[in-house]
Amino acid sequence: MSRPRVLLADDHRVVSEGLKRLLDEDFELVGMVEDGRALVAAAKKLQPDVIVADITMPHLNGIDAMAQLKKDNARVKVVFLTMHQDAAYARRALEAGAAGFVVKHSAPAELVMAINAALKGQTFITPALARDVLRQVQQGSRETGSSEQFLTPRQREILQLLAEGRSAKEIAASLAISPRTVEFHKYQLMETHGLHSTAELVHFAIKHGIVAI
Repeated sequence: MSRPRVLLADDHRVVSEGLKRLLDEDFELVGMVEDGRALVAAAKKLQPDVIVADITMPHLNGIDAMAQLKKDNARVKVVFLTMHQDAAYARRALEAGAAGFVVKHSAPAELVMAINAALKGQTFITPALARDVLRQVQQGSRETGSSEQFLTPRQREILQLLAEGRSAKEIAASLAISPRTVEFHKYQLMETHGLHSTAELVHFAIKHGIVAI
């Protein structure tokens, strides 16, 4: 009987290597990638049964990478393994369609449980956060900020890259668009959300979980 196929995405190679050793016995590791764009490309090519991904990754964060994948395959299963011990992050990930949310210090037992739950079509949340996440969902909490809901996918991509310190020319090359288009989106972001400097853009990106400190 073939083992479930798992794709790992984490920008820390040491973490990925540790996860590989942890999961090798029960799962087939089909690949390891280190950023969100590489995750999207690898997932489309390899078609894993489950993706285990960090949220905070260069170029494209894990949640936005998952959103891109779900456009092509709504059934894609993603378990987030993250250092963020924050119910707001977990709620955002689950509302975006994640199959699981595990805090890194809780692995390895919880990660294996989360992967197996995802394979069964179930959802797993680190128990330490489950109560807070449920309360936020029931109360319709807006802790992550309503402004985030009005960002287009392209704006989110550009905002992350700007917050990572990339120039308009570098962003344009990465996204295959013109520097003028990058500047247009940057202007729209600043105008719409009342931001007046690159520093405020970075703070906005951190506040809404698009990049981490």
